Amino acid sequence: MRKQVAAIVAVLSLSLPALAGPPGAPAPAFTLASRGGQNVSLEQYKGQVVMLNFWASWCGPCRQEMPLLESIYRKYNKMGFTMIGVNVEPDSNAANEWLKATPVSFPILYDRDSKVSKLYDVAGMPSTVIIDRSGKLRVLHRGYKPGDENEYLDSIRTLIRE
Repeated sequence: MRKQVAAIVAVLSLSLPALAGPPGAPAPAFTLASRGGQNVSLEQYKGQVVMLNFWASWCGPCRQEMPLLESIYRKYNKMGFTMIGVNVEPDSNAANEWLKATPVSFPILYDRDSKVSKLYDVAGMPSTVIIDRSGKLRVLHRGYKPGDENEYLDSIRTLIRE
């Protein structure tokens, strides 16, 4: 019976997507279409501290957080840091309309089928992942409330100095 259970678990684990994993695990690779139309991959940012922010236009905390993310990006992007907004909506029209009123200068990618969200174990909006220069996961932050940006800043400053 144990061998049968082990075999079933092994087969099931092959069919499930690899989750992001614990801090220190390699960040799952991905390529997504960008707002500008070109494909962008996480690999392009190797050597930089990367903050992935999974968001949706219908999410109130995402809307509240976005201007703060823009200011963080503008302050630290010349120091080896980049921000990537990953919109999780199946139809990106609402996101594009919202971004017209709240423009950002960091890349916006579209995860229309939620494949990347699943890789990073995103369970709610917003979710933020910070990846170090070597491509390892360092922070997974779920949700947003005022003041959370200070935690982001502490992590970003530490990782930029590493």
